[in-house]
Amino acid sequence: MNRLLPARARHGRAALSPIATAACLAGLLAPAAAGAQTAEPPALPAVTSTAAPHGGLGLRQPSLSGSRTGLATEELPASLDVVDSETWQQRGDTRMADIVGRTVGMTPLSASGYSSLSFSARGFTGTNSVGIAEDGVRLSVASSTTPYPADGWGYERVEVLRGPASILYGSGTVGGTVNVVRKQPSREVVREALVGAGSHGSARLGLGAAGPLGETLSYRLDAYGHTTSGERDLGRASGGKLMSTLRWQPEARVRLELLADVSDQKPERYFGTPALDGAIVPELRRSNFNSDDSTITIRDKRVRARASWQVSDQLTLRDEAYHFSADRHWKNIEAYRYEPASQSVTRSDYLEIGHDLRQSGNRLEAALAAGAHSLVLGWEASRARFSHDSNTPYRPDPAGTDTVVSAFDPQRGQWASLDATLTRYSTEATTHDLYVEDAWRLGERFTLLAGLRRDVTDMQRRERVSGTPFDKTLAGTAWRLGATWKLGSGTHVYAQASQGHDPVTNILTLNLANRDFQLTRARQAEVGIKQTLAQGLGEWTAALYRIEKKDIITRDPAVPSLSVQGGRQHSQGLEWSAVLRPHAQWRVEANYAYTDARFGELIEAGGADRSGNRPSNVPRHSANLWGHYNAASGAGAWQASLGVRAVGERFADNANLFRTGGYAVWDAALAWQPRAGTTLRLTLRNLADRLYTYSAVSGTQALLGDGRRVDLSAQFLF
Repeated sequence: MNRLLPARARHGRAALSPIATAACLAGLLAPAAAGAQTAEPPALPAVTSTAAPHGGLGLRQPSLSGSRTGLATEELPASLDVVDSETWQQRGDTRMADIVGRTVGMTPLSASGYSSLSFSARGFTGTNSVGIAEDGVRLSVASSTTPYPADGWGYERVEVLRGPASILYGSGTVGGTVNVVRKQPSREVVREALVGAGSHGSARLGLGAAGPLGETLSYRLDAYGHTTSGERDLGRASGGKLMSTLRWQPEARVRLELLADVSDQKPERYFGTPALDGAIVPELRRSNFNSDDSTITIRDKRVRARASWQVSDQLTLRDEAYHFSADRHWKNIEAYRYEPASQSVTRSDYLEIGHDLRQSGNRLEAALAAGAHSLVLGWEASRARFSHDSNTPYRPDPAGTDTVVSAFDPQRGQWASLDATLTRYSTEATTHDLYVEDAWRLGERFTLLAGLRRDVTDMQRRERVSGTPFDKTLAGTAWRLGATWKLGSGTHVYAQASQGHDPVTNILTLNLANRDFQLTRARQAEVGIKQTLAQGLGEWTAALYRIEKKDIITRDPAVPSLSVQGGRQHSQGLEWSAVLRPHAQWRVEANYAYTDARFGELIEAGGADRSGNRPSNVPRHSANLWGHYNAASGAGAWQASLGVRAVGERFADNANLFRTGGYAVWDAALAWQPRAGTTLRLTLRNLADRLYTYSAVSGTQALLGDGRRVDLSAQFLF
């Protein structure tokens, strides 16, 4: 079988454990930091950090994700959440899916061990509607797979922009966009380390360093590794990464940066637990029915170059060139059906899939300050090349029928298939984006924000085994018009209307059956309020919205066997988020989202009318609550934290026949600071050992959430 795989899958590099890899990298970090201590005093002016204040909503900080014009978050006529690294560390969160999933209205959908970033937001689900970006740059999505970034180490904060974001990020962002912001090089010496261990043989090691290298150079290095045996059979998972940034700033107005990252993930080989009539079978929660030799590997490499030149007080030019590569390989048995009468599990879908994704691009931008206007004009061009390997139609060997194993003592055996694993097709997509955005300050209290973007993608699909090759052009126009009015010292109200677009499927995996479809269009109306309370008592925001999405795939009423565009889906809702400090020793973080999502027009196979039904995996209610109590400060200080995440019931199908109950999961953390720069933290996840599932169960399989676990970590800053 191996001879049929591409060379990248046959000849991988020698593997080190992620913990060992991070430990080896410590030798690189320490000398660099030590050398930085002997460097000459910096000749450049101090750089002011734009990070959001710890534990707040960041309303008075510049928004990097909601606008390119530099508006503060409180001035932005849109709903934007900010969570900083110290906040998610206090909660004990390490996975990016958990960090994002605690923001208002964002519900994770993928299994915890899979490291995939798929969410439900404002009534829309999956990677075709909720985008993921790093420092404002998105990687193309193939087969609904977005595994990077998997964890929070090396990142300063996460910003979540809800609602259509095509004006900034292009197609596939109608539900919202998550932008993960990296930690930056520093003229001050910074060294940090994290060591952790916990339940199920888990261990973590993180290392970070930043500082100057002479008078004009500075750097940032972050390394992270983790491993676990998992809470179920075949639960072993591991991963490691190295993130690096080198900055050259010969003068205050000129800055150049080089970034290089590598990441290697081997997630848990878990595709679900058998369910019975849409219900979880508790006795099977620790079982895994994949094959013994199953595998998942995900390898990413990223290189970027960024330049900024402040030509004058009125003009700044920015350019960013990047190249990303992702190599992914799956070989698993992915479908299971529980047979209670015989106490057996029937297995099917023997899948072997390979992804080879390469993306290069450049974004050129000019920022103009002209009186009351802050204007940004940009052009972005990118080219993505993708090849897809598989053993379709995924039949097991030797009989070509499903295999059966015992439900309670499975002999998992080896993976095999009648069908050869071959490169089935390759796709090349070239995209050009032109955009303009203007923030116009009309006096001290009123700000008008307008933007327009045009995306054009030319793609070519080439069949390598069989089928019909084709070319396709997809184009979309996005716009936004919003206004913010400052009512008082800390209160802003806003209103906006916007239009965005989503593909009907991933552009890189577009096939002959849906080549004639165009991008779907969505329009949103939103109003909201943002307020910073006096005397540091806290911040809160609220938003009301309605989104109407048109041209979703439906069936022709006259010919139900024919798929056409023309369906409609809408959602409307309320979102509320707050960070309150009622006392010097207390901090409360809370959010709540109500989502009323419906199909306005949808006909499925056989002519079934789903109009008025709720889309699958969209909860009507979701909420998060955390309380933190701090005793004293400085050496000897400690903090106790208690939190809950609640998600309402969801449907597993558009017919609304299969209903999955909601869940509430409690977590707790206790931290102690024996001396300045050292924090010991005990984290308890899922205190009640609640049995729940991330996504709704359609009948035979469920993706279970994590059970109870305990983690102990030590974090050092020196």
